[in-house]
Amino acid sequence: MAAIAALLPLRADPDALGRALAVQRDQLLADAAQTQRRIVELDQLVNLVKETTMTTITITELPEQRVAAWRMQIPNYWSEGIAWDKLMAEAGRQQLPFLPDPCGATFYDDSYQEADVDVEVWLPVGTDAIISAPLVDRVQPAQKVRVATVHGPYDLIGAASDELADHLAAHDLKPVGPMFNRYLVGPGRTENPAEYVTEVCLPIA
Repeated sequence: MAAIAALLPLRADPDALGRALAVQRDQLLADAAQTQRRIVELDQLVNLVKETTMTTITITELPEQRVAAWRMQIPNYWSEGIAWDKLMAEAGRQQLPFLPDPCGATFYDDSYQEADVDVEVWLPVGTDAIISAPLVDRVQPAQKVRVATVHGPYDLIGAASDELADHLAAHDLKPVGPMFNRYLVGPGRTENPAEYVTEVCLPIA
């Protein structure tokens, strides 16, 4: 409106005023088109978030699994890569043969931690693997778990963990072990985080 008001002194020259108003009209139309494009992009983003944050909670029984593991404290949940770097470096030094089963991370704190997260990352190995310190040779028992399946980037896992906890509370279920993630599809299989698939698991009685 201020730009249009600035043209009012041109009222004595109708042709000049008409041209100036036409320029303003074209600018407003261009601005409106740009706004509409932004609205469409925002709607697409909203739909993407809705799709990727959908969490399916199921019950499954996981088989016994032998793993090579590395446990440590990390600064926060976003620093899990530190533990993976150490595990992969040591596993490579020991030339461990890995199975194609999902790898994972187990979280031993009783509740959400702002800092100093106690995590163990692990890779499945065959029965013939020889695992040496500082890696831990561990057998995860067969167990029944409630699973929240996350389709999308890792920053959705926190919300899925909350949904899983709410689900257990609503059904009066008590976990009998720490929460752990199983990484079914991750950076090793796709460069697109929207294609990641993660299972957030809680053992139940």
